[in-house]
Amino acid sequence: MHSFKIALISPKGPLYRHRTGIFRKDLRAAPLTLTTLAALVPNTLGAEVKIYDEGIEDLPANIDADLIGMTVITGSAPRSYELAEKFRNQGKTVILGGPHVTLLAEEAKKHADSIVTGYAEESWPELLYDFQNQNLKKHYVMSASFSLEKKENLPFPKRELLRQKSYKTLNTFEATRGCIHNCEFCVVPVAWGRRPFQKPIEHIVEDIKQRKAKQVLFYDLNLIADKEYAKELFKALIPLKIYWVGLSTTLIGRDDELFELLVRSGCKGLLIGFESISKTTLRSTKKSFNDPDGYSELIRKLRNVGIIINGTFVFGNDDDDISTFDAVRDFVIENKIGLPRFSILTPFPGTPLFQRLEKENRIIDRDWSKYDGQHIVFQPKQMTPDQLQFGHERVWKEVYSIKGIGKRAIGNFTSIFPIVLAANSAYRYYANNLSKFYTCRGGIV
Repeated sequence: MHSFKIALISPKGPLYRHRTGIFRKDLRAAPLTLTTLAALVPNTLGAEVKIYDEGIEDLPANIDADLIGMTVITGSAPRSYELAEKFRNQGKTVILGGPHVTLLAEEAKKHADSIVTGYAEESWPELLYDFQNQNLKKHYVMSASFSLEKKENLPFPKRELLRQKSYKTLNTFEATRGCIHNCEFCVVPVAWGRRPFQKPIEHIVEDIKQRKAKQVLFYDLNLIADKEYAKELFKALIPLKIYWVGLSTTLIGRDDELFELLVRSGCKGLLIGFESISKTTLRSTKKSFNDPDGYSELIRKLRNVGIIINGTFVFGNDDDDISTFDAVRDFVIENKIGLPRFSILTPFPGTPLFQRLEKENRIIDRDWSKYDGQHIVFQPKQMTPDQLQFGHERVWKEVYSIKGIGKRAIGNFTSIFPIVLAANSAYRYYANNLSKFYTCRGGIV
């Protein structure tokens, strides 16, 4: 085979989809997976690459491609498998990869000509050469020596292949991957292990410079996992005079030097997974490095330096009962968290949480499309599924009521307050429309 055509697809899920999903353009930032895969296609192949993101567009009736690659999360697995069957029936070669494929490789193999597990920087080019040589293997695995420090693994993402007007921003970046922690519910340590992967800081700075970006979003799961690396990264960001938002753990407040550099680097917003205000829950889920006794002080500390908190909380843990909803609502409002978010505990397949609940016969729904943090797929311990669903939705509505927004917003007059207000308005819409999507009405096709 000579040159060939590649289509890279991010399939839709019940909540995050074009037209009928909840989120519209205003809350979408450009993904990095497909643009990175596109950049990793060797020039010597002479391949033509197109990207389709079902979160922002409908797929064309006919996709002109020889090889189709799809990135799969658990919530989009049924849609991915459906598309895979359709494309294979058309004679196209289908490759599946992503977190769900890495967690359930044997399941994914049934739906694809080949799968890629783990990070694909090295295995994806190898797969493409094999495809060209008509020697495709059934399974490509990330090597034990994988590193993000190798120059050949670090092309700049081909963001120009995205439909740029459909995203709020294309200036999304990534410095690290993985997480050193071992939380019971998290897919990361199961899928990729606990070894952190870090890009050279000069590569990140160069990527930001060549984009001429002044407002930056970091997708890293935990930017401060390696504090010394984070300090060097923050020092390198200071001269760029950007403002950025990203993710961190609550540990950001316990290192004064790191905190000072975070502020000086231009951080204006942090997503922090508080998860629970119960020490028992945090201990049982192996996230005891979160200390609820220190939450209020951390929130005040971040607010005092103008950093908006996107605080996330999870309902449905074994220690949660119906009183938990009011307690979390009151905590969020009293502490004036700028952008709180709430989800339902989800036992993603392959995680210790899934294994424990399965052993306890508490998995009640194996429709992967509902494994998205908003549906109930297990039997809660101290309430009914209906109580969990109603309580979760009620907290969303009360925290994002006009009264709730007013009480929280008072404490968040920062330089990006207009953005915070707009985001609160968007989340208010989300809160008042979420129940319409719980039933996956109309299917996901």
